[in-house]
Amino acid sequence: MANVLAFAEQKEGQIRGVAREAVGAAAVLAGELGGEAHALVVGAPGVSTGAAALGAAGATSVAVAEHAELGDFHPEAYATVVAAHVRDGGYGAVVFPATIMGKDLAPRVAALLDVPLAGDVTELKVDGGAVSVVRPVYAGKAFAEIRLAATPALLSIRPNVFAAGSGGGDAAVTVFTPEVDPSSWRQRVIERKSEGSGALDVTEATQIVSGGRGMKDPEHWGLLEELRDALGAGTALGASRAVVDAGWRPHGEQVGQTGKTVSPSLYVAVGISGAIQHLAGMRTSGTIVAVNKDPDAPIFKVADYGIVGDLFEVVPRLTEEVRALKAKG
Repeated sequence: MANVLAFAEQKEGQIRGVAREAVGAAAVLAGELGGEAHALVVGAPGVSTGAAALGAAGATSVAVAEHAELGDFHPEAYATVVAAHVRDGGYGAVVFPATIMGKDLAPRVAALLDVPLAGDVTELKVDGGAVSVVRPVYAGKAFAEIRLAATPALLSIRPNVFAAGSGGGDAAVTVFTPEVDPSSWRQRVIERKSEGSGALDVTEATQIVSGGRGMKDPEHWGLLEELRDALGAGTALGASRAVVDAGWRPHGEQVGQTGKTVSPSLYVAVGISGAIQHLAGMRTSGTIVAVNKDPDAPIFKVADYGIVGDLFEVVPRLTEEVRALKAKG
């Protein structure tokens, strides 16, 4: 019997959706290992608010490490706190979200515990008492199955792939104050700069309208904004890497292997050819709609609905039809 720990990521004191996914994955492993799923939240005083709700995702208990110096993510401090908690708890496995924070934190914790790490996992199970995972390799062209024989088994899960569990009621919450020595930190957050748009993050969106080089010019993005607005709340704008590299759109909107992984209920790809790197970040979307003038574009191989035509004619018409449908209720 072994319990499994999920690192529950928070941002500005609010527990993120990826935390519930990590807890859900931990609950699956715990069920197969005959243990319980626990969660760990690290942050400033007050971050424990809402921690009990992780019980609904599958956690039976939540430990909250609160310290005034931990409001911002400090890699060394967070890694030390997490590694110590894993040792003290004797966990059989630890699950991190493969977010920007998780990709920085998980390898540090693995180094402190002297165990291997399987990153960006898309499937997991227990085989013969050991955790076995599947992760994409070669830009998603192949998948590797890896058996983690070390204890604890450390892994990070790809966001928007695993569903949050369903544990029922609130989890038991324990708050503690970890030992923190800021003078030893080699990295510190000295300033935050917001993009200022207040736009919905693509990883949190239920619908995404993405544009590629077929848009021809950043000034044409208004077409996609109008379609986004027509689709309504929960819709975000996305972009291909080529567009971001050209400086047309901010990196925060990039979908793909080197951007963000998304899994919305609806993904509209406009003027995107569908390179394997882009597909790796959105192919798990519920319904994929592609608009491209090239009938042989790779995006059509994964699309549920494809429109071959001039996007400058198709998108305005599509926007009109969406508005008409919305008006009918």
